[in-house]
Amino acid sequence: MASFKDPSFQDRTSSAAAAKQKALEALRAKPPIDEAVVAERLAAREAKESAEREKRAAKRAAEDEAKAAKKAEAEAAAEKKREAEAKVELTDAEKKAIRDAKYAARKNKKK
Repeated sequence: MASFKDPSFQDRTSSAAAAKQKALEALRAKPPIDEAVVAERLAAREAKESAEREKRAAKRAAEDEAKAAKKAEAEAAAEKKREAEAKVELTDAEKKAIRDAKYAARKNKKK
């Protein structure tokens, strides 16, 4: 395996140190954080989060309302079905009363 002769080890370490120094200088040249900008960003983020919370709450309320309406509709349909079944299922006494009324009507018609 060939050894590195050009650039030499010292050349490579010095170029790495120079690159590191250049990066540090660029970091130091960065402007300081402005507190007003930070506060503005924080306020904007909080406003966005509160708007999202309100939106989620409104959506959840709409879903709950839809579920309640669907449940009420199902209960109304079940009640209607029970009422229809109750009308169809007459007791024996009611059936006898209806039969007797028809029989009496026929008898009265003949007289």
